[in-house]
Amino acid sequence: MRVLYHLPLSPYSRKVRMVLAEKRLPFELRVEKVWERQPNYLELNPACTVPTLIEDNGLVIPDSRVICEYLDESYPDTSLISRSQTERVETRRLVAWFDEKFYNEVVRNLYWEKNLKQALKLGAPDGNALRAGYANLKQHLLYIGWLAEHRRWLAGSSLSVADFAAAAMLSTLDFMGDVDWSVSAAAKDWYARIKSRPCFRAILADRVNGMAPPPHYADLDF
Repeated sequence: MRVLYHLPLSPYSRKVRMVLAEKRLPFELRVEKVWERQPNYLELNPACTVPTLIEDNGLVIPDSRVICEYLDESYPDTSLISRSQTERVETRRLVAWFDEKFYNEVVRNLYWEKNLKQALKLGAPDGNALRAGYANLKQHLLYIGWLAEHRRWLAGSSLSVADFAAAAMLSTLDFMGDVDWSVSAAAKDWYARIKSRPCFRAILADRVNGMAPPPHYADLDF
């Protein structure tokens, strides 16, 4: 059985979980508290980040973007990076956008400040960071809405890793009740389509000690 080391609210872990489930590839989840820097895990992934995937044959694949590229090359029956050159480029552009820009401008300012920082006893959330995170989130929701209004899926005509990258970031924030879905009806409708896919069920069932998601989190008709 392949194994995915993860953290439940890590958007990068959630992205890979959705890709594995969409491709119907069975896997076992193992929580890895990366801040503990366990020697055995450092041997697998010297960067000590999640996720890390261990294949059935023992192949170790770190980093969510590397994992998703590997999965699409190795299990191409369900392609999530498109067979069209134009959409492959756009998919990779958007994955980088959400993994880097969205994370740094939004998720890092909210998830880190409200969740990880307190868990690691690094002090109270920074009010400036929170305000920046919420302001940036509004702009990103408007951009997602614009993409959703002009395309069938975010990167084009086909469901892709770009959709899962965006949905993973938003699902983490939605678990914390931080997403104002009234900002963009188009973004909300797109997220509802992703949220309704079978690959999302396990994400909606996630629970974290000491945290309770808002009632709408697992509601498909939110």
